[in-house]
Amino acid sequence: MDANLGVEGTPLREMQRTAAAAEELGFSGLWSTETKHDGFLPLALAASGTERIELGSAVAIAFSRSPMVTAQLAWDIQALSGGRLILGLGTQVKAHVEKRFSMPWSRPAARMREYVLALRAIWHTFQTGDELNFRGEFYRHTLMTPFFNPGPIEHPGIPVYIAGVNTRLARVAGEVCDGFHVHPFHSPEYVRKVVLPAISEGARAAGRDPREIKLATSAFVITGRDEEERSRRREEMRSQIAFYASTPTYRTVFEAHGWQEVGEELSRLARRKRWEEMPRLVTDEMLSAFALEAAPDEVGPALRERYEGLIDRVALYAPFVPGERDDFWRRLAGSAG
Repeated sequence: MDANLGVEGTPLREMQRTAAAAEELGFSGLWSTETKHDGFLPLALAASGTERIELGSAVAIAFSRSPMVTAQLAWDIQALSGGRLILGLGTQVKAHVEKRFSMPWSRPAARMREYVLALRAIWHTFQTGDELNFRGEFYRHTLMTPFFNPGPIEHPGIPVYIAGVNTRLARVAGEVCDGFHVHPFHSPEYVRKVVLPAISEGARAAGRDPREIKLATSAFVITGRDEEERSRRREEMRSQIAFYASTPTYRTVFEAHGWQEVGEELSRLARRKRWEEMPRLVTDEMLSAFALEAAPDEVGPALRERYEGLIDRVALYAPFVPGERDDFWRRLAGSAG
């Protein structure tokens, strides 16, 4: 199991230093999110400041960009990093795609499948100079002149991971992708019951070995230097879990444990904007299912025990600042990786 580091909201001027620190501490990979800021710019800066650490997007929003735009961005970062990019893509949800990005939304699993195939067709043309002739239901790419072709690179095989919560995207990952990002709101039980069978179904339908598809995730972790800090983190996680569980799209995670009625009640409270009541429905049993709790020195071994043989790449759902708690992060990278 590889120990990865997630970065979110790190100022661009600090990105090279952050990535170099993560590499020095022994992390195998660094993942950039895309929420308030672009997800690719941090990876370009990280590539410039490092030599070994793998660099991934977790995740970049696919449907806000055409496959050609994403293909060019990934190609350049792959060349800059010397072959260390893992392209992680997510669909986002209908409201954000249509109302925030003003882009089309329909049949997200089928669209994502075609998106990945379009990327690979474009990359093939970049690398070989062959005619670009991709014609799908959602995307059509039929023009590439030498003036616009960036040309071949040393490491053209860019791994593509996609993210999802329900089974349709997991099946797509098994069929056409190299990996699958399990949402941070998960439990090992949900991964075993829901994610792995869906990936296997997609892989076998495509004549692939399901073991070829790698799983990555960020883990909810409750830790602290004293009980006060751990208690505060515990309640933060309880609120985070209540928020995710109130979203109908994510209810399948609760259903894997037989807690669908609690999920429905959380949704009702969210619709009424009764946010302060929601965390009370998340019991300690639920908390321990979705978040790992351990003393700082025990986080790495606890992550390994929880995910060994189940998840290939694990990042901690916690802020990282170079120079702060370096011993903790070094032990985490060493014991979990």
